Amino acid sequence: MSHDLHESLRDNVRILGDNLGHTIASDMGDEFLGRIERIRALAKSGRQHGSEGRSELIDYLRHLPENELLPVTRAFNQFLNLANLAEQHYRARSRRVEDYRPGSQPELGELLERIHRKGHDPEAILEAFSTMRVELVLTAHPTEVVRRTLIQKYDAIDECLTQLEQSADHPELENRMRGRLSELVSQAWHTDEIRRERPTPVDEARWGFAVIENSLWQAVPEFYRDLDTLLVDLAGERLPLDASPLRFASWMGGDRDGNPNVTAEVTREVLLLGRWMAADLYTRDLDQLKRELSMWKATSALRAETGDASEPYRELIKRLLCRMEATRDWAKAQLDGEPWTSETPIIETREQLYAPLLTCYRSLCDCGLDTIANGALLDTLRRVACFGVTLTKLDIRQEASRHAQVMDELTDWLGMGRYNDWDESERQAFLLKELVSRRPLIPPHWECSEDVQEVLETFRVVAEEPPEALGSYVISMAGHPSDVLIVALLMKEFGGEVKLPISPLFETLDDLNRAGTVIDDLLSFPEYRTRIDDCQEVMIGYSDSAKDAGQLAAAWAQYRAQEELVNVCAAHDVSLTLFHGRGGTVGRGGGPAHAAILSQPPGSVQGSLRVTEQGEMIRFKFGQPGIAVRSMEIYACAVLEASLLPPPQPRQAWRDEMDALAECAHGIYRSVVREDPNFVPYFRAVTPETALSRLPLGSRPAKRRQDGGVETLRAIPWIFAWTQTRLMLPAWLGSGEAFARRVEQPGGLEVLREMMDEWPFFGTYVDMLEMLLAKADIDINAYYEQRLIDEAPLRALGNSLRERFEVLVTVLLDIRGQEHLLEHAPLIRQAIEVRNPYLDPLHGVQAELLQRNRDADGAISSELSRALLVSMAGIAAGLRNTG
Repeated sequence: MSHDLHESLRDNVRILGDNLGHTIASDMGDEFLGRIERIRALAKSGRQHGSEGRSELIDYLRHLPENELLPVTRAFNQFLNLANLAEQHYRARSRRVEDYRPGSQPELGELLERIHRKGHDPEAILEAFSTMRVELVLTAHPTEVVRRTLIQKYDAIDECLTQLEQSADHPELENRMRGRLSELVSQAWHTDEIRRERPTPVDEARWGFAVIENSLWQAVPEFYRDLDTLLVDLAGERLPLDASPLRFASWMGGDRDGNPNVTAEVTREVLLLGRWMAADLYTRDLDQLKRELSMWKATSALRAETGDASEPYRELIKRLLCRMEATRDWAKAQLDGEPWTSETPIIETREQLYAPLLTCYRSLCDCGLDTIANGALLDTLRRVACFGVTLTKLDIRQEASRHAQVMDELTDWLGMGRYNDWDESERQAFLLKELVSRRPLIPPHWECSEDVQEVLETFRVVAEEPPEALGSYVISMAGHPSDVLIVALLMKEFGGEVKLPISPLFETLDDLNRAGTVIDDLLSFPEYRTRIDDCQEVMIGYSDSAKDAGQLAAAWAQYRAQEELVNVCAAHDVSLTLFHGRGGTVGRGGGPAHAAILSQPPGSVQGSLRVTEQGEMIRFKFGQPGIAVRSMEIYACAVLEASLLPPPQPRQAWRDEMDALAECAHGIYRSVVREDPNFVPYFRAVTPETALSRLPLGSRPAKRRQDGGVETLRAIPWIFAWTQTRLMLPAWLGSGEAFARRVEQPGGLEVLREMMDEWPFFGTYVDMLEMLLAKADIDINAYYEQRLIDEAPLRALGNSLRERFEVLVTVLLDIRGQEHLLEHAPLIRQAIEVRNPYLDPLHGVQAELLQRNRDADGAISSELSRALLVSMAGIAAGLRNTG
């Protein structure tokens, strides 16, 4: 490890590595451990001595006995997970959740001072927080490769490291903790890394709720305590009790897009699970309050509720606790399909929980007991404001074509012709007329297909649930106003009104380019406008646009679409909330949240923002209370800054540059990915894409359709596959030529540097690109190719891709004025360097197994098949952002 990596991080990696070594030796014997050490030494020397050293490693791996391939793979996978854990632990202690450029994430206190100095008075800042609405939407994209069972063990190991650090002066505690640590590492080694079956959507939702129970339940009030301290210093008052600038929504159990396993029944079950879990958590809170609030001083308002009880606060909390326990038991009975007979009324709304707690709070304050009011009681009030009685708001997502299918079958059945044969204006006319019609459109005894029945059942769930249980209705692959109007009409058919915000998701390049026009048309219809309360939400897709057009063209299309949407909604006097569908990887819009939010167009973040947090990023950002508090602070900082100190409008000259760069990059990307006949065969041959569908990651299939080429692959497996072989192609292909051509022209280099330094959008793009290039490794990609490809045309394509990569690295360093990648981000560079000797053996084994799998036509032993899956999981863990 590099000598200037923080001492405690180095120590922890060593302690965990030593424990893993002892565990492996006691399980597999010293000779086997010797092999692992030999492989690690060869990997290190391969990194130092280039291809010669590397071939020695490969040779060693290829001659391993077959029965050792799985344990070798497991050993390196476990080490990478433990290295992640040590780094996570270090970040929690140093409050570094995500780092790119040093100082790029201000502390909240510094930011408030800066905003105040720029002329915003304290009241305006308080008001900005009171009205801020940032919703973090937890999604179960199939990239969380680490099982929940292991995550719980890793959390326990993290706790052990904390105790060890605090036990320096207590030798007996230190010995106890060392013993526990070795026990936990041993437990992890003897636990299967890979699930045997895919999780169900309900399993995914349970996982999301577990993050709330284990981390966010504690982190949310802590975050608000810190914020209150700053606001009291600045403006003399706390955040209003009913305000919650940050809230959580979820797609787990509501996201049907291409996932046949998410049904109306699943959605009902997940909503009930949320109610049950919330009631269970509040029961614990109220139990504590009942014990603590033994005071007798109370106001007449509280006395009016409790009569002459000697401990009025306890009396009120006891009644509330009784209802909360009944709510928990009711939800459990519903989940178990059992009858509910209790007379006790259950708690159905946030207000029913909030009002009695507020009465207690006000009474304590009015009696001069502020210190008590602002303790555990305030924490519970903050939780109620954030989580309500449902924990999260569940979004519903469905593909546009599924709604059109409903209308097509219905109009055919009613003898009106086929909806799918009509043009857009005919569809709009029909839908608008039905939207204001007083009679129902859907006949009560209509016998429709199973697919249509399922869509209708989902709208029935939306109609039956209380509004605070649900978030937005997201329409994927939306491209026309009619796509939104159908959803509004179906909501009206089942519930009499448009109940949820309807959020069209624009995700392909064409859809992004038309987004402004579509929303403009939509907002011009009075029949639609009267139903949306002057609020429109629009979701911007990052994954599919990048897969469709390449990263550079997609990023610029997303930026322009947002600008246009801001202008359109302003012209219609409608407030716009943008919902960013980001993934964990750069190829799917990932990257540090602070930089990402501040690089949006000015005016696009007006105090409101929704953003997806997916898969393993949820664990990295919110899995532990300390890190979760810092992550929330980063979001609050970024949204406050983007709202009150928005970035400058880009100069026209820069926009023209971006138009030209994006067009050039898009042309190159498409010429390779779509037009080169060798590309799909190369992709299938050199990456583990075909084996990937067997990895039981998420509940959703890897493809939208089970036949067809790359275009049917979901964006996540598409990027996952390129990450495994370290080419990271989707995130950079096309950019190198675009930049190189510009740099060759007079003044080109100067203008690119100016854009990088003065325009947050372009600066962030370059930052992310650089980080990705540093994680890529074309030597590893070349090795996969050498092992897996014989055909000369495919090898020629691989060579040309690596040449393009090298052109990009050279031109990027030129623009940056650097000699090496990540010169200004040593922590990230070191993290990559530290992991490489553990990743290289996994790549070597994976390529070997892919070849054996092909030779055997997919019929390798179950043990080798598992080794292949573990190699994928290990590489994903080592690179941190998988899909």
